[in-house]
Amino acid sequence: MDIALIRTFIEVAATGSFANAADRLFVTQSAVSLRVQRLEDTLGQTLFKRSKAGAELTREGQAFEHYALSLTKLWEEARQRVGIPEGFTESLSLGAQYSLWPGLGFRWIDALKSARADLNIRAELGMPDRLTRFLIEGMIQAALIYTPQLRPGLAVEKILEEELVMVAAWPNPDLSSIDGRYVFQDWGPEFVQAHALHLPNLTHTGLTFSLGAMTANFIRGRGLATYVPARSIKPQLDRGELYLVPDAPVFPYPVWAVWRTDLPPDLADLALTTLRQVAQGALSEQDDIIHRLEDISDDPLETLGHGVDGTTT
Repeated sequence: MDIALIRTFIEVAATGSFANAADRLFVTQSAVSLRVQRLEDTLGQTLFKRSKAGAELTREGQAFEHYALSLTKLWEEARQRVGIPEGFTESLSLGAQYSLWPGLGFRWIDALKSARADLNIRAELGMPDRLTRFLIEGMIQAALIYTPQLRPGLAVEKILEEELVMVAAWPNPDLSSIDGRYVFQDWGPEFVQAHALHLPNLTHTGLTFSLGAMTANFIRGRGLATYVPARSIKPQLDRGELYLVPDAPVFPYPVWAVWRTDLPPDLADLALTTLRQVAQGALSEQDDIIHRLEDISDDPLETLGHGVDGTTT
């Protein structure tokens, strides 16, 4: 059976829409419709109820969904096993969001290779929805995600509490000089709500990004400010390319490891042990940045959306 048909079915089932599935698969909506029709013809059953509201699984579609996920998982396991290069004995596929590869993901790979030279590693990039789908389908076996989705067959552990800090691309910045020079970085619903409570004048600035730590590259040389993970901008701070904004509130943003529960125990233990070690190193770098911010601030640091005593403002 064509694995592309199976993956198309899974996308339509997950999104409830042929159009949304087409966007995720980077194909046309007509291609999605054709693939689903071919699959239905092969099975001799209607898998979706089509309507203007979208696509809903039929009883037969619900029954097939379990097998579809199993088929994709078996396919990925076979592909990864057969694809192990000569000289390597085992394979591990990892994924992470963009902001989590530098400083965490890359160091994780270094630690894994140092511990197991015979381990073949494959790396993927994606947003939480895409990474979760890859985990479910078996395309990756473990991932670093800011907003994990709990699904059967997946385990989750908090690895690190990021601290988002405000930085500016000019020397000696202060909160009063940010107006008109600010890029609003969308770090998710909780951040957006807290930001609106604490910094309402900086919420609608005409520039809204959802690029994670990459936004730091944009503000450099443009005289702008934004919120980024503290640990991610240490080199730019050291080189004088970015500057911490004194008295700007911080925002805690946890990082989670998500992995398949059927990952071989020895490989799961190796992956988690090395990741925890890497996270401790990143935490030390982050603490250094937070101490710098405390030193240049006149008042105790507040959490975005809360006061110094932890109460919601």
